[in-house]
Amino acid sequence: MSFWHDLSRPFFVLAPMEAVTDVVFRHVVAKAASPDVYFTEFTNATGWAIAGDKAIGGRLIKTDDEHPIVAQLWGSDPESMTKLSLHCRHLGYDGIDINMGCPDSSAIKSGGGAAMIRTPELAASIIAAAKESGLPISVKTRLGYSSITEWREWLTHILAQDVENVTIHLRTKKEMSKVPAHHELIHDIKLLRDEIAPRTLLTINGDIRDRQHGLRLVSDYGIDGIMIGRGIFSNPYAFDNDPSPRSRHKLLDLLYYQLDLHDTWDTAEHPRKYDPLKRFFKIYVRDFEGAAELRDRLMHSRSTDEVRKILRDISQ
Repeated sequence: MSFWHDLSRPFFVLAPMEAVTDVVFRHVVAKAASPDVYFTEFTNATGWAIAGDKAIGGRLIKTDDEHPIVAQLWGSDPESMTKLSLHCRHLGYDGIDINMGCPDSSAIKSGGGAAMIRTPELAASIIAAAKESGLPISVKTRLGYSSITEWREWLTHILAQDVENVTIHLRTKKEMSKVPAHHELIHDIKLLRDEIAPRTLLTINGDIRDRQHGLRLVSDYGIDGIMIGRGIFSNPYAFDNDPSPRSRHKLLDLLYYQLDLHDTWDTAEHPRKYDPLKRFFKIYVRDFEGAAELRDRLMHSRSTDEVRKILRDISQ
């Protein structure tokens, strides 16, 4: 039984983002305004099959209250994909998503991520391998590798694989995020889905700011789901029904919450580096008087305790 088809529509999904959507930040987003589905960071199946958990840096850590949650995996070796997918079932994940869109050079070099677009038969084998887990399988991909003209042939192939959901980032690998997402293609993509795989749900990703923006796209095109990624950096409440700006107090409270979670999950088994936390400060410290100066001070901090002290200083 697939959780995907139990979701109310339209559903909203937190996009998988490397070094962002780990167990800590997913809980921060849940506290602010929860999406309907969570994705993990993407995890290399081949690396895990060779070296186990030490190769994936805690990417598959989750808590029992995160449901439904999908493990996003990538790789070009079907046997490794089967092994890690079965492990994800053992860990209690609700589904597996295959990353066929990541433009990162390390993924491309090993034949994973967006490189799958150039090897469609291998992509089909990877999907079949993940299905051995018995979990619902979905795919996240792009319009093509080098040209948007590739979208029809590529998506026709993916839709023919009988997956539960296809999420399409509306750019090519070559475009990265340097051009606006091609929302103008949504109508034709939906027609293709309706023709080839009407049971497969269609989720759109790329330049979607918040729930209100997503609902307008749903109204215009009749798609099933909306995935929000970078929009969460402009508004941690992006999934909320209330579009009004939050106060400085509420935003900084959310930052305190992330600091506390960071410390809680900083363990001997899975130590957490401090500096990557700094990328999140711009989410909370913005759009109020003195925000730029405060953000500069925080960027020069060296620990969560130092951040707390700076925040206490400005509140006095």
